[in-house]
Amino acid sequence: MTGKILFIGDIFGQPGRRAVKEILPRLVEEYSPDLVLANGENAAAGFGITPALVEELLGLGIAVLTSGNHIWDKKEILPYLADHADGRLLRPANYPSGPGQAPGHGLYLGRTRAGLEYALMNLQGRVFMPTIDCPFRTADALLQQVPAGVKLRILDMHAEATSEKIAMGWYLDGRMTAVVGTHTHVPTADEAVLPGGTAYITDLGMTGPYDSVIGIDKASVIQRFLNQLPARFDAAKGDVRLAGVLIEADVDTGRALSIQRVMRKA
Repeated sequence: MTGKILFIGDIFGQPGRRAVKEILPRLVEEYSPDLVLANGENAAAGFGITPALVEELLGLGIAVLTSGNHIWDKKEILPYLADHADGRLLRPANYPSGPGQAPGHGLYLGRTRAGLEYALMNLQGRVFMPTIDCPFRTADALLQQVPAGVKLRILDMHAEATSEKIAMGWYLDGRMTAVVGTHTHVPTADEAVLPGGTAYITDLGMTGPYDSVIGIDKASVIQRFLNQLPARFDAAKGDVRLAGVLIEADVDTGRALSIQRVMRKA
């Protein structure tokens, strides 16, 4: 028996949310995925996410949202993460946790509508990123929390450096159904099923405006590079696309059978 997982790349601002609303129903009709996942850390004008936007995106058919370093950008998300400790918004698991530390969690155990059990993990890299706990050792610890009977295991590795994401893919090959990279907003062409049966891609790409600099209005970013002065960064609006991957896996073993890039224009 096989299962299909659609994982949508970083949803950027209102254009990205509109793309999900317009395109996701068509993808569901075309591919019939058993599980839809997405990274939502940039859903609020490109920086962070609010409780209302979490509920909006979940209401569009996304089962669980992952995030990354921008999860903390909107202050109202902190109590939401604390109050929804078993909820469907993840933050990277390798932020320090416990009393007085980062609220929320980085592992979700759930079931699809058809009853397939799955585990979704969220980690953040440390190269060119905040110095937090080791994502590799945290991955090992998370896997120990996943019941042996849960074979579908997916990781969002939110990181800047391609080398760190690729290393994580090889590190977890044979132990995960899929390791997908997020954060850089640029879709990569290296999708593959690794020898141990783990589907891998370095970056899912962005769901948002591609007539931009990784989602931001081009003029303001170029001016910032030219003069190095602070500038207001607003989400761009043109050439809106949904980007992600479709993964097919053997649900009895958890081994990925295929991975393909998905990109659609709004």
